[in-house]
Amino acid sequence: MTIATRPLVYANVSGDTAEFISIDGDTERLHAAPAEDIRASIVRRAIAEAQVAGSELELVTSGDRGDHRLLIRTDGSVEGVKVDEPVDESADSATDVATGAVAIGSEQPTTRRAARTERRSFITTDDETERSPSTGWRAILARLGITVRASAEELRREADQRAVAQHWAGCRTIAVANGKGGVGKTMTTAMLSAVFARYGGGPVLAWDNNDTRGTLGWRTESGRYDSTVQDLLPAADWLLSPDAPISDIANYVHHQTQDRYDVLRSNPELLAARQRIESTEFDLLMRVAARYFRMVVFDSGNDESAERWLRMVDASYQLVIPTIAARESAESAALLLEALLARDDHSAELARNAVVVVTLSERASASEIRPIVEGFTDLVRAVHVIPFDPALKSGPLRFDALRPVTQRAWVRTAASVAEKL
Repeated sequence: MTIATRPLVYANVSGDTAEFISIDGDTERLHAAPAEDIRASIVRRAIAEAQVAGSELELVTSGDRGDHRLLIRTDGSVEGVKVDEPVDESADSATDVATGAVAIGSEQPTTRRAARTERRSFITTDDETERSPSTGWRAILARLGITVRASAEELRREADQRAVAQHWAGCRTIAVANGKGGVGKTMTTAMLSAVFARYGGGPVLAWDNNDTRGTLGWRTESGRYDSTVQDLLPAADWLLSPDAPISDIANYVHHQTQDRYDVLRSNPELLAARQRIESTEFDLLMRVAARYFRMVVFDSGNDESAERWLRMVDASYQLVIPTIAARESAESAALLLEALLARDDHSAELARNAVVVVTLSERASASEIRPIVEGFTDLVRAVHVIPFDPALKSGPLRFDALRPVTQRAWVRTAASVAEKL
């Protein structure tokens, strides 16, 4: 194998301007054209540099829009380049190795060659073709008519978004549970509801299934009324009648205008003794939810002996167990898994296929997180870590308020949850 080196040009982005450094080391300030992203100006300048040099070159960008590498050819084509990836000139296609982040890997060359001889159908589904990019460098270049193949991470992100956007026949239910308080149940409920509603559309319900002062209503938007589950119960028979308009459910749930899901609140002002729900009442509420919503995410209480808690488990397709990066919270989660394994076949299946979500309420070191992640790896189907984000710590829970890396982590987690729905 020989290692090919390419001429390098650099661009450092700051707002609507960039410092461009040519192959010869000359510095030039670029400005964004009216109604255009600065990245478009950078790519045009790099293409011109390649054409003058008569050879392909590598564009290395940094600054406001992150660090990226693009392969610029003299014909104006552009491809993404994985950082520190050498060019293997002996490979079937130098492009396959140079991009490094392409879905087709070099470990199956015979499969690739066979694919070239097979006729591709003229009729493909959305899942068989790459969707047009909507953000980042690829979106900017696409608007210029330049196609850049997606990186491995972009392909994974698109796959996760497709997973959470799908619909199922019948209502799907997700139980968010951990017997310890303060471990992120409400946060997890709100974020999963937001991801499924924003990407999949259709009605999604976050249900505060809590006897003891549930706080989901405190951290989400309120409608122009104070309706709770206690108000919905007396109206359940009407809502299930053939004459009930579909819009009548809006009297009892609180729509989240940005994140597009609805919240069924408990009443945090009442003592637990005054808002307990029996099994038959839970089943009636569940019939209403299944009629009006395609998905329900339960924010459970801490009393695992409550009838409504047990019926929630019985009615759920997927179990999500949140914990913070603390041994006590993780132990509570592990004890819940053990109890469910011993309860009945359905509960045991939920436990084996559970998704554990480790949310970082403060910045934590890898040495603190690793024992918890590794401890759950053999117990459940998946473990995901949500990075520390000030927007999750207190106040309203809004997906748009999160940092991009946190949004990505929640979408990945939701996609993992969707696998068993």
